[in-house]
Amino acid sequence: MLNRAICTALVGIGTAQFLKIPLNYLRTDKWDWKKLFGSGEMPSSHSSAVTSLTTYIALKKGVSSIDFGASSIFSLIVMYDAMGIRWQAGQIAIAVNDMDEQLEIIADNHPGINHKKREKELKEMLGHLPVEVLGGIALGIAIGAGSYFFEKPK
Repeated sequence: MLNRAICTALVGIGTAQFLKIPLNYLRTDKWDWKKLFGSGEMPSSHSSAVTSLTTYIALKKGVSSIDFGASSIFSLIVMYDAMGIRWQAGQIAIAVNDMDEQLEIIADNHPGINHKKREKELKEMLGHLPVEVLGGIALGIAIGAGSYFFEKPK
């Protein structure tokens, strides 16, 4: 049998990724199935995964357990990274893509300047806004609690 904690975290990831599709539709009026495998946006699948795992462990082992302590620190690091480093990397990608576009315009207007446009733009949606992380946290708590309460007693 599979490890219940791992399965809970995987359900957290899958549910968050799936929810990105209808939430994106509500915002844009377009169905974009690529959101199922993309990063960024609402809700944060990273936050949902680690929060569902931490919630499940808290209910199963107790908040004074070493498992809960380790999972909590792991969760904080992942969510900080999603909002901080990964968000900043996305902002840098936006700036690089904009500069590449501007260089192409400059090169077209000045025959002596050579510029080869990038074949593929850098991915800009890498991290999360705080509200997207909060959405992942709320979803993760619900999934972790559900996993615990629907677990069959041994």
